[in-house]
Amino acid sequence: MIALFGKTLHPQNIIFVQEIIDYLTKLGLPFAIEKKYGELVKDQVNFACDTFSDFDEIRNKTEILISLGGDGTILEALTFIKNTQTPILGINFGRLGFLANVGKEQIHQAIDIVARGKYLIDKRSLLELNSNKPLFGNMNFALNEMTIQRKDQSSMITVKTFLNGELLNAYWADGLIISTPTGSTGYSLSCGGPILYPTSGNFVITPVAPHNLNVRPIVVSDDVILSFEVSGRGNSFLCTLDSRFETIDSSYQIAIKKAPFTANLVRLTDMNFISSLKNKLNWGIDQRN
Repeated sequence: MIALFGKTLHPQNIIFVQEIIDYLTKLGLPFAIEKKYGELVKDQVNFACDTFSDFDEIRNKTEILISLGGDGTILEALTFIKNTQTPILGINFGRLGFLANVGKEQIHQAIDIVARGKYLIDKRSLLELNSNKPLFGNMNFALNEMTIQRKDQSSMITVKTFLNGELLNAYWADGLIISTPTGSTGYSLSCGGPILYPTSGNFVITPVAPHNLNVRPIVVSDDVILSFEVSGRGNSFLCTLDSRFETIDSSYQIAIKKAPFTANLVRLTDMNFISSLKNKLNWGIDQRN
């Protein structure tokens, strides 16, 4: 069975959601729609299928989950399927789409490949957060990054960072980003971090607006444990995992390590990370006038 998952429905995308449902129906492929998304689209899209509110209801019979949206929808889908490692196919209704890299014009092609089982799986590593106090519950993992940031308009913070228990650096900055290879093309990149190949087996530590200009991003192996102590003039700070956030204070001790499971992203046979870089970042194109 195929599970359909989404968060929002913009008017210009109604036709594409209908196209997906109609083509799945035409091919006789069983599918179900996540209940909240079904409620969102029911007045604008025609469908006749089961709905589900908890992925555990269908996990044993689901071959693949189709994410309808942008990269943020895939991140949300991961919190929905948790550690089941169900393959996710991202159909891009958003903008850049590094993760959701199947275009609207490729809907039939993508579903045909899924029907034949000829797709490839990119196994993407995640990071796992542990803390001396409850934080993020059972969704303590991230595909892109974990960050510790100042809250509101408070002054810069100090993040003492330890690598396997040894002090690496005390970062005086607006925040600190710990990025996976997948997340290296996101927030970390916008703060001057390097792009990592998805299977490189590393984390990137990238400061946000550091006070000391000689502090630069550093790449470390993902078989280490990174731990953090945060302090500052303010009483509270933000800790984020991808698009989720919680408020912490200096009493929190946080540790990051590689998660014991992966995110399995479906790609079509003619797509890869290099082609995504070329398409999304215009690499290899001479733009000189």
